Amino acid sequence: MSKYVNPFTDIGFKIIFGQPASKNLLITLLNELLAGEHHITELTFLDKEDHADNVSDKGIIYDLYCRTASGEYIIVEMQNRWHSNFLDRTLYYVCRAVSRQIESPSSKEVPVPEDPMTAREPLVSYGKQYRLPTIYGIFLTNFKEENLEAKFRTDTVLSDRDTGKIVNPHLRQIYLQFPYFTKDLSDCHTLYDKLIYALKNMSNWNRMPDALKEQVFEHLARLAAVADLSEENRIAYDKALDRYRVNQIVEEDERRKNEEMRRKAAEEGLKEGMKAGLEKGVKKGRLEGIKEGMKEGLEKGLEKGEQKKQIEIARKMREDGISIDIIIKYTGLQSSDIENL
Repeated sequence: MSKYVNPFTDIGFKIIFGQPASKNLLITLLNELLAGEHHITELTFLDKEDHADNVSDKGIIYDLYCRTASGEYIIVEMQNRWHSNFLDRTLYYVCRAVSRQIESPSSKEVPVPEDPMTAREPLVSYGKQYRLPTIYGIFLTNFKEENLEAKFRTDTVLSDRDTGKIVNPHLRQIYLQFPYFTKDLSDCHTLYDKLIYALKNMSNWNRMPDALKEQVFEHLARLAAVADLSEENRIAYDKALDRYRVNQIVEEDERRKNEEMRRKAAEEGLKEGMKAGLEKGVKKGRLEGIKEGMKEGLEKGLEKGEQKKQIEIARKMREDGISIDIIIKYTGLQSSDIENL
């Protein structure tokens, strides 16, 4: 059994990144993901449950929901299994976080005067109330999403379709498809690559590799140590790990069934193709045979007709007393053929 929790289980991911002691580790991971775009100095964990105001609306429970010191909001989700409409759900999560910035009960409403003619301009201008912070949605998946490009990282922005110029920078989504991360540790030269490598493989380790010498990995090892879990977290983690393993078995069986179905379909297709090809070949062979036979018969018929014609000419020349040598010269017949006339 691994010494470290599996980050692809819900509770394993939250143990590593979702507790107060995890804050610096989460900040390090986010800064590596957003390098060159944004740098986080401090963040606050928010209530992960977004309660809907309307009873018919869908509530949301985020894996991680936090706010940076400079006002950006970040949603971090770990998704172990594929489900239909996954990309729609991630978009809904981000849009929900955006809309809550306007819908928040803390926003002040401007009272309407009794006499509309005496209405005054609101204290806050109309446009300013729609000023939004940047919302980041970061989604780590343990599967390949068919509607994304076949690569590890996909960044989405709101941009002009023709020029690619960013129209609004306040809605950002980052998808990390772990099955596409295939680097060996020897190929991981940046802290970003090393963090991703550790997350993907740590559930198989009994100790941190010597190549991961940075302090952040010592912190990761302490947070993720199974032996150091509280009794409550250990019970919850064991249950989550059982579900994870059962899901893996089910998915592996499903994958094998699909591969077997594809193999059988390919074999059936090959058989049908060979049968159709053979029938077509036989049919084509028959047609070619008929054509060759007709051609050969025609050639032989013409040859025979030509020979008959030459014999008739030779007979007349013979009757006229022309010598055999001259008849052979002009008809091409053999002397024996002429003598038998």
